[in-house]
Amino acid sequence: MKKILLLFGVITMLFSSGQKLQNIQSGEVLKYRIHYGLLNAGTASLTTLKVNYQGQPHLYVKGYGKTTGAVRAFFKVEDHYESFINYNTALPSFYVRNVKEGNYTQHFETVFNQSNQTLLLTDKEKNETKKLNSVKGIQDMLSAFYYLRTLSDSDLKVGAVKKVDVWIDDEMFPFQLKVIGVENLKTKFGNINCLKIIPQVISGRVFKDKEGVTLWVTNDANHVPVSIKAELAVGSLKADIESYSNVKYPLSFVK
Repeated sequence: MKKILLLFGVITMLFSSGQKLQNIQSGEVLKYRIHYGLLNAGTASLTTLKVNYQGQPHLYVKGYGKTTGAVRAFFKVEDHYESFINYNTALPSFYVRNVKEGNYTQHFETVFNQSNQTLLLTDKEKNETKKLNSVKGIQDMLSAFYYLRTLSDSDLKVGAVKKVDVWIDDEMFPFQLKVIGVENLKTKFGNINCLKIIPQVISGRVFKDKEGVTLWVTNDANHVPVSIKAELAVGSLKADIESYSNVKYPLSFVK
């Protein structure tokens, strides 16, 4: 589940232009079905709620992923993510990653100080906190996901390449991607016109090669991720939208 959320977060963040989060409705829910090869491997969901955090309006986002069916029988995954994103700056203030993947567990909490470009990282399992230097405009995996959702069509031109630094677990990673075209994608709801995006990722650590990932997002004001396909070092992973509710704008279907 971490890889799917990582992909959604990084890919959508890369088109940010500092716009605010007014295009995201409180109460929006996106759900995805995940496949590993031919196996129905799991589900993932993202939900939003507008709240006050430290006296300022924030978008509280929860991400949850788990394995299901036969895959869960031999590899149980329960991944929980949370992010408080400042509604006026669209930058994260607080981020949680609490995961259980087989015998592996990890529970990190990160407090971002965007004004002086530092962060406090707490390892909840070890009860240790350390202060680290950050960079201007850094995003976490969930906050990154919602930047794309506020952009206009003019911000998403074919051929555009963007770079960004994203905080993942306990370190920062550079990413970039390119919009390579538009394509009508078949979904369970009908055909949707999508932007087709190829991100460039770090080869050898997670993915099979530098450009082993393809993402399709709705080519409308929502920019909802519809499908993502990743060629991993071992096998392939695919996620398709299973359901959506409370998106601000109606999705546009084509014949």
